[in-house]
Amino acid sequence: MKLILGIESSCDETGVALYHIERGLLAHALHTQIALHSEYGGVVPELASRDHIRRALPLIREVAQQANCNLQDIDAIAYTQGPGLSGALLVGASIGCALAYALDIPAIGIHHLEGHLLSPLLSTPAPKFPFVALLVSGGHTQLMRVDCVGQYTLLGETLDDAAGEAFDKSAKLLGLDYPGGAILSALAKGGIPGRFKLPRPMLHSGDLDFSFSGLKTAVLTLVRQHELNGQRIDEQTRADIALATQEAIVDVLVTKALAALKLTNLKQLVVAGGVGANQQLRAQLNEAAGKRGLRVFYPDLEFCTDNGAMIAFAGALRMQQQEGKQDYHFNVKPRWDLQEMNTAI
Repeated sequence: MKLILGIESSCDETGVALYHIERGLLAHALHTQIALHSEYGGVVPELASRDHIRRALPLIREVAQQANCNLQDIDAIAYTQGPGLSGALLVGASIGCALAYALDIPAIGIHHLEGHLLSPLLSTPAPKFPFVALLVSGGHTQLMRVDCVGQYTLLGETLDDAAGEAFDKSAKLLGLDYPGGAILSALAKGGIPGRFKLPRPMLHSGDLDFSFSGLKTAVLTLVRQHELNGQRIDEQTRADIALATQEAIVDVLVTKALAALKLTNLKQLVVAGGVGANQQLRAQLNEAAGKRGLRVFYPDLEFCTDNGAMIAFAGALRMQQQEGKQDYHFNVKPRWDLQEMNTAI
């Protein structure tokens, strides 16, 4: 079991990759659906599923060509089984299992978040087990203790909106285009520090849980106050609010991550998920870690968002511990607690 094909289709990005256990990542390709969903201001599940159908097979052929290999060279197939949009997941699962059946090789369903939290292991230098993982994306904000592949302990999670949702929804309130999170972060670079002060929800809650819905409401209130007072929200004001929003989210994430390291007495933090690409988050974590003798690890920027490489890599690690199934029956898990993976090995 050396060459693993990975297929990611949990939401609005189709990712395919080939990972070799001895040679590392051989090839990967990604198609994003941003242009498809932008006119709707968010992901339309049915459109996402249809686009995965169009893109998956051409991407598989593309990565095979990049890696200079044939389908017959593949030893196993890993696909995202959940969590995610059910229709989108079904596309990747059905293609993965059908192809595995045709090639008479194992297929294995991978937890999307497991792919994310293991993705920094693809980079150099890579963390060593055990470590604390901060998973921050549009759909998830969690702190996990990771002892090894398949051994995860939830330390804290968001009680409502995820950090990525807070970025995106705040961006929408500011009239920014979809997807708003990255645009808000870019706009924040021109903001004036200190002009606006927004709340840091649950910053001093005494636990490792998060809440960002109140921050979104505070941004809404700030925007409406300007409108009611007849003040025009010009570009500078928009940038200042964007900066205040980003600062609030980052402060909470950094504080909770450091608290998790202190609680577990661990010295390594892994940051994964789309929000992990945020430059202010990286800068504050790096500064805080340097002062405390800690180390922070990130996936390469191209692997922060959903991608096939993380699924192929997670599949390779799983294949080294257990054989994939050969009966090719499959089901998807739109909702799936990562700790359920602890019993999978």
